[in-house]
Amino acid sequence: MSDDFDDFVLPDPPKVTAGEGGDMFDQAGIDALFGFADAAPAQPKSGLKAVIESNVISYERLPMLEVVCERMVRTFATSMRNLTSDAIDVSLEEITSTRFGEFMSHVALPAMFGVFKVREWENFGVITVDSGLIYAVVDALLGGRRGNAPMRVEGRAFTTIETQLVWKMVELALEELSASFEAVEPVTMELERIEASPRFAAIAGPSNITAVATFRVDMEGRGGKFSILLPYATLEPVRAKLLQRFMGEKLGRDRMWEAHMASELTSTAVTVDVVLGEKQMPLRAVTGLKVGQTIALNRSPDDALQVQCGGVPLGQAHIGQRSQNIAIRMATDISKGFPR
Repeated sequence: MSDDFDDFVLPDPPKVTAGEGGDMFDQAGIDALFGFADAAPAQPKSGLKAVIESNVISYERLPMLEVVCERMVRTFATSMRNLTSDAIDVSLEEITSTRFGEFMSHVALPAMFGVFKVREWENFGVITVDSGLIYAVVDALLGGRRGNAPMRVEGRAFTTIETQLVWKMVELALEELSASFEAVEPVTMELERIEASPRFAAIAGPSNITAVATFRVDMEGRGGKFSILLPYATLEPVRAKLLQRFMGEKLGRDRMWEAHMASELTSTAVTVDVVLGEKQMPLRAVTGLKVGQTIALNRSPDDALQVQCGGVPLGQAHIGQRSQNIAIRMATDISKGFPR
């Protein structure tokens, strides 16, 4: 290899030099290629390291989840007003996709982590409540003066009374979220426990993708935020429905399709069998049947015969002849012939 190779420069400034044999990269060149060079730590990462450590998550949006959360905003605000007798304003700040471990590590402590189970989907979710909303709810439910910011005591754990009061608010939020999901899929969300540490609220792997809806609650000068975290594994049973762009897009029962199917069913051709009789015979007798042999069925011409469709009994009919064709006359209604 020629000596001109010494002047080869990568897009990322460090110069790549040849090794002792003149045909190999040295360690600095390899580090620069893969983005592990320490020469300029302030510059953006490049190479494979930038790909591996990328925090950008490209995942499918769930438009119907946004509709569900918007519905929850209206109903949860009304429920909170009834619970606290205060003027409550609830707003949806954002819906994002992030990794579970990254979200939990960025939650400002102290906070409460409510682990709830979605019974129908057989999976879990987490609802986080920040300290501002915790103290505001406790202050409102215990009769604190309106318009005054609640006093915070830093460096202490939440008391049992505070936990129980926040438990009521979290249960109320889950009830409204379940009701908002009714248009997509009937679900039941049950709060199982409340933790004060994110380590005890781990319901998924750190790298699992989750959908996070963040809400803000304002209570006359006091309030805070809470977030509902649902792993994509939890939403998998209704993922197809959440991908819809609007409520009428193949959501639930399609009335037009039902009417079309009902009209087509009435004009569908079906094969109807009339059973003249049944008789059990040994296999030896069946294999010995010959052309012209008669099988007695113990039926008289006036006995009603069973009418079947695909092996399902439909009713009773009498056999006869009409216009040189064998015909039957129904003796019972079709609907009465179906098994109950």
